[in-house]
Amino acid sequence: MSSTNAKTGISFSLNPADGTPIYRPIIRQIEYAILSKRIRPGDRLPTIRSLAVSLKINPNTIARAYGELEILGVLITQVGSGTYVSDKEPVLEDDSRKRKVREVLDRFIGEMEALGVSKTELAEMLKKT
Repeated sequence: MSSTNAKTGISFSLNPADGTPIYRPIIRQIEYAILSKRIRPGDRLPTIRSLAVSLKINPNTIARAYGELEILGVLITQVGSGTYVSDKEPVLEDDSRKRKVREVLDRFIGEMEALGVSKTELAEMLKKT
């Protein structure tokens, strides 16, 4: 399951088969969007209902993810107005950070290989930058 929200630029990708509770990847993807500056303090997140519909999951799952991020101070919910990114940046655990770096690198290397760039060529290019 995946969905991109045009207003926020967050691309949600969920894999129910991986055994992780679905709210956790939602939390990680929102944190990553904040850390990578795709969403900034004050930006409004999709409503629980709209995100649940686009991802085809239970609204309680989205509510749980938003609730946990609110407890951490990363999100602020204003009743009747919506859920917004606070000015507090999330702190990724080392394990989460390493996993996210690995995901980004794997995707990057895959794209380079699709362009015909070998890992050796890529390493040489990186050394020169």
